[in-house]
Amino acid sequence: MNEKEIKILIFSLNGEHYATDIMEVERILGYEEPTVLPDAPDFVEGVINYEGHILPVVSLARRFNLPQGVKNAESKIIVVKQKEQKIGMIVDVVSEVRDIKSENIENPPDIATTISKRYIKGLIKLDKKIIIFLNLGSILTDEEKQSMM
Repeated sequence: MNEKEIKILIFSLNGEHYATDIMEVERILGYEEPTVLPDAPDFVEGVINYEGHILPVVSLARRFNLPQGVKNAESKIIVVKQKEQKIGMIVDVVSEVRDIKSENIENPPDIATTISKRYIKGLIKLDKKIIIFLNLGSILTDEEKQSMM
């Protein structure tokens, strides 16, 4: 009986726990104030210099229509790699990397909208908490990605 395990990165936004497959993450950066771009979508914080390239930075809280948390020493930018593109996503706290059994992941409930089902892979039951398992690469639509580049 071979139980499949995956390695996840757990982080928080507004006190809620989220996770993503560690394979989607290139690096975790300390928060730095992005340069604001005029006429960018409201969830785009701006851009930063990342390894000599321009990296668009998105507020996950704003993308999810959540209140924006206060940026502090625990705030991080998760660099998400997807094909040729990289996007920075601001989170309140990165807490841990952990192995979980795939049997602990349940499908999202039917009440999730079609939009959120695009990027919610499932719900993880862990230590009496429910963690929302995200596909960070699918949070932005192709049109939104194009508008940032």
